[in-house]
Amino acid sequence: MHPTILPLSVVTTDNGYMRQVVPTGQWISRDGQDWWFDAGSVAIDFAYAGGIADGPESLTTPVRLTEWLVARFPELDGGATDRELADAHALQHALARLVIAVGTGATGPAEDIDVVNLFAATPDIPPVLPGGSRQAGRSRARVAQCLSAITRDAIETLGPDNAERVRECAADDCSLIFYDESRSNNRRWCSMQRCGNRAKVRAHRNRSTTR
Repeated sequence: MHPTILPLSVVTTDNGYMRQVVPTGQWISRDGQDWWFDAGSVAIDFAYAGGIADGPESLTTPVRLTEWLVARFPELDGGATDRELADAHALQHALARLVIAVGTGATGPAEDIDVVNLFAATPDIPPVLPGGSRQAGRSRARVAQCLSAITRDAIETLGPDNAERVRECAADDCSLIFYDESRSNNRRWCSMQRCGNRAKVRAHRNRSTTR
């Protein structure tokens, strides 16, 4: 298994407050190769961690689920149980179908939307103001809270305000779906190192052939 190192980042919001951003990206398998894919959304990443594509980090056991969550939510306290793994798989499969639907311009199944809304209704990981003298709030979290945080990201990412940024890779031979975080909203490829580079190579060959 590839090591997963996802450094947490902090951004300044419009009102001047600092908030922690959940890191995105993971190893997945495509065409017999393992490679790094950043979907731009922790919810889409979660869908790809076994829900859509079986990769080297597929969440097949409670231990793997725990490791995946800790890499993104270091405040997780304790390991996942078999029941929580089953819950995670139910959420994964619902997100997988919704991601594919939104990414291809379709409407997601109502039952999958219900699953996402159900998980989002559970308590999330609360934000904290740094500098206090006591450890509280984000210092401890449960698996259910992490799943809730993932579904709330899904609601924001797949909702009507951002749905146009959820799209399929422009390569003819790739169906990976991502969330375009760029300000210019012009991301075309699942990865510049993979499909983007392949497109450049093909374009160069076509120009050479034409000449």
